[in-house]
Amino acid sequence: MKLKLACAVVVGLAAMGVYTASAQQAKTQWDGIYTAEQAKRGDALYVEKCSSCHGAELNGGEMAPGLMGGEFTANWNDLSIGDLFERMRISMPQNNPGSLSRQQNADVLAFMLSRASYPAGTTELPGQTEVLNGIKFAAMKP
Repeated sequence: MKLKLACAVVVGLAAMGVYTASAQQAKTQWDGIYTAEQAKRGDALYVEKCSSCHGAELNGGEMAPGLMGGEFTANWNDLSIGDLFERMRISMPQNNPGSLSRQQNADVLAFMLSRASYPAGTTELPGQTEVLNGIKFAAMKP
């Protein structure tokens, strides 16, 4: 009897751990994953490094896609913020790929989220892909 009770407790605790892990993975860009100050830093970087291709209003250009709006949202829906971060980190800016630091990429991404009207929070967006992989890009607010 004690063994069955002990097994039930272990199974229950394991289930709670799985629930906690899945709840953490449910975090999205709607949860305030960057700060307003970080987005402000990203604004200056965006103007200097990105706007010549992606446009001053983030609406894209002849050779570069828009960085907000319906098409952008549809392309990134259900992927992770880490996926978007890695795309930026490895391939941007087009004239000097990989030249921005992880912090600078996180700041530019914070600016993009800000301009797309996703809410700011109290914690800066980190520059670690592993952490960002746990944040889902969701087209619709959960």
